[in-house]
Amino acid sequence: MNRINFPLLLSGPILRRTEPTCVTIWVATSQTCQIQAEFYQIYTKEDNQTFHYQPLAIQHDTNTIKLGNQLYIHLIKVNPFNDKEFPMDTLLGYNLFFNQNSELHDLESLGLLSMEYSNTLVYGNLKYPTFQMKSTAAQSRIIYGSCRKPHGHGEDCLTNGDLVLEKEYDHLKNRPDALFLMGDQIYADDVADPLIRALSTLGSELIGHEKQPHELVPQLNHPPYQTALNQINGRQFIMEKFCQFTSSQAQNHLIKLGEFAAMYLLSWSPILWEVAQEYKLFESYEDVLEANHLYFAFPNEEPFLKKHRAEEAQLRYRFEDQQEALISFQHSLWRVQRLLANIPTYMIFDDHDLTDDWNISADWKQNVSCSPLGRHVVANGLSAYWAFQGWGNDPDCFSEDFLQSMNSYFEADGQIKEAYEDWVNLLWDFSSWHFVAPTHPKALFLDIRTQRGYDLEPNPVKFGQLISETINCPRLINESGWMNVTKCLYNSGWKSGSPLMIVSATPVYGMGLIESFLHDFVYPLRVLGLNVQTSFDFEAWKYNGKGFTEFLLLAVEWNPDPCIILSGDVHYASSVYSTVTFAGGRKLDIKQFTSSPFKNMSFSGIWGLLMKTVIGINTLSRKNKIIRRICTSSFTIQHVKDKGDMKKTPFIWKDELMYQFVKNDSIIETKNNIGLLTITPDEHKNTLETYPRE
Repeated sequence: MNRINFPLLLSGPILRRTEPTCVTIWVATSQTCQIQAEFYQIYTKEDNQTFHYQPLAIQHDTNTIKLGNQLYIHLIKVNPFNDKEFPMDTLLGYNLFFNQNSELHDLESLGLLSMEYSNTLVYGNLKYPTFQMKSTAAQSRIIYGSCRKPHGHGEDCLTNGDLVLEKEYDHLKNRPDALFLMGDQIYADDVADPLIRALSTLGSELIGHEKQPHELVPQLNHPPYQTALNQINGRQFIMEKFCQFTSSQAQNHLIKLGEFAAMYLLSWSPILWEVAQEYKLFESYEDVLEANHLYFAFPNEEPFLKKHRAEEAQLRYRFEDQQEALISFQHSLWRVQRLLANIPTYMIFDDHDLTDDWNISADWKQNVSCSPLGRHVVANGLSAYWAFQGWGNDPDCFSEDFLQSMNSYFEADGQIKEAYEDWVNLLWDFSSWHFVAPTHPKALFLDIRTQRGYDLEPNPVKFGQLISETINCPRLINESGWMNVTKCLYNSGWKSGSPLMIVSATPVYGMGLIESFLHDFVYPLRVLGLNVQTSFDFEAWKYNGKGFTEFLLLAVEWNPDPCIILSGDVHYASSVYSTVTFAGGRKLDIKQFTSSPFKNMSFSGIWGLLMKTVIGINTLSRKNKIIRRICTSSFTIQHVKDKGDMKKTPFIWKDELMYQFVKNDSIIETKNNIGLLTITPDEHKNTLETYPRE
């Protein structure tokens, strides 16, 4: 018998893929139930203060996956009756009904449809969560961003998306049309000390039995690993040794599917926080120490006692600091839950959704794939990504065979070898995480993590007189990956010469100021063997000239007009306009907008201070300045100081780019932020919301 009795609704509803002929809504429940929907067309009455609700004739189909004993994921696909289209350019509302053992609940009876309740899903005096679909692209408004860590520094700027919608919910022209979450929706590797044990308990209760780490690595049955697995701060060595992961923040790394699932539920809804508090799952630091729930390396060895005492003081400070951040995070979650219920939302992963450095090199991928536990954790992370994010992006791209393999594994609790192997192989080999969102204009979401290409030749890195050979940075999408992306794009109905948004978690055009800082200051020190930690990896598109060129050549072949790129990942916001000229004379104009982080400011400590200083010095010289580059036949990207030199040097392509102001008089924003892009046929206006709203 389960120790925790969860409420019926665990998270949601989240509005997902939205088209004129089909609307998809995502819900997570603790029990199996039949779910039905009601849709309404909403009119403003003559007094402009109240609304009239006209029921719409619909038909719906609910697909359900049982992830565990008390966790069911539902996708409700709603279609207009008789294959018609939903009304366009008007406000649409919806309610959901849950039939559980002849007991009927709806969003109202669950306390979600009244402003009197703290967890309301509605705006103003509306009765239901709402959305709209536009018949034309006269004006589109996209909210976008990435990188949201519950205990990250600063306030949660995803809540600012709710504040925007709260202001514009009944102004259809200005109401945002879609929300793009562009990576690091969770941090699986960097988990707060006060959270990990609650996640483990909640996960075990949600899933029930699942394959355990010691079933894959027998050493984990023995001390110290047997205890460390369930202690705060106890997993760093385990993740490095037995998973071959390389995250430097893996002390509380998620391992089990239940832990991943609980992290998603805690990230999107206040409901599970209330459950955790009711069952007293959050411990104080004193309780943690008293119950021996905190891991120390060699705690009883005499030579380490002094180090142990210093470490204990440091861990206390970290624990209590993270505790304060989590309290702030959960208090604003009702706004995130409301936002997700009222705007079509599309999501793509980046590395932290699974682990830092995910597929950063061929060696990393090979080492992890040969590690039974590493292979298992990646499969768990991808299963959770699919269930909580990927499935709703484009449900039709997941075949019946895919769904059957997932179902077979979950039903078998990981105990049937054939089902387990099919599940792991399916997720490691899956090549269709990319998709096209039916927005205005269409948005092509790239998978830059699982379709990488790795070059074997070494790359020289120089520091003073020392030249070291290092591995080349990866091509973020390989040749077969680009073929699949191109097929997906054209199958979506997109036409060459039409507007297109391309979503790349990592910026195609990053902030050269920061990339240069990494290349000139940080990377050489790593070559010398110094342990220099930053929040950034050498995974920008430009670090592999061949991969960057393949992207540009394919983009000019598609011929989007305009070509808009949206990105996150890098923990700053920027805006870059670029004109690329190819050797044959073709041109491609690109507008790149980056927003990051929602909640994870990273410019701190000595390296953050140094980076800010470098940025401050160089920002003045780059305002209103055109930066020129060429790509040589060897795929080397070089800066060119004089425009005349661009004509003298043979090139595959050359570009001229200019950084734009993102806020006030700056070309970079390092505070937590969220982007709002307004697109009209004549203008692309990008604004940033920071916290507090200014």
